[in-house]
Amino acid sequence: MDDQTLIGLYWARDEDAIKETSTKYGKLCQYIANNILKTAEDCEECLNDTYFAVWNAIPVQRPNRFSVFISRITRNLALKKWEYLSAAKRNPSATISLDELGDCVSGRFSIESEIESKHIESIIDTFLWDQGYEKRNIFIRRYWYFDSIETICKKTGFGQSKVKSILYEMRVKLRKYLESEGIEV
Repeated sequence: MDDQTLIGLYWARDEDAIKETSTKYGKLCQYIANNILKTAEDCEECLNDTYFAVWNAIPVQRPNRFSVFISRITRNLALKKWEYLSAAKRNPSATISLDELGDCVSGRFSIESEIESKHIESIIDTFLWDQGYEKRNIFIRRYWYFDSIETICKKTGFGQSKVKSILYEMRVKLRKYLESEGIEV
């Protein structure tokens, strides 16, 4: 089923939309949630929350790229769940990924409006597209999907030192790029 037909099911409030979404994007969402949460129960809860959030969001908006839309919802819900769970314990891979990225995007600036958020998102998007496919893929795998260095090495065929070096160089470049665009880091 194509995305526009799937979105049409949501607009029609047809409950088959959830089943079709699960069929088409369930594995992607599960992959994202599992890389952050690491347990089957928490992942399943996140997926259910994702479908509920999509059900509630679609009548208000009509996403252009449904895969990006549902991925972002899944990731945000998984990060919220992780934050809740990490009050008592830590997910080492997500913590390491966020700590690494914190050096160049520290969160010291406050995003007070959707416009500012979109502006920053656009700047980061432009930066990533200028990096080339391999570097961009490694960066996104690490900081969006929370893949481990080992997983990235398996997917790319690169050694650990090369992947770590690429990530370090990209964090340094991103920090400089954000500062050059007037974003306080």
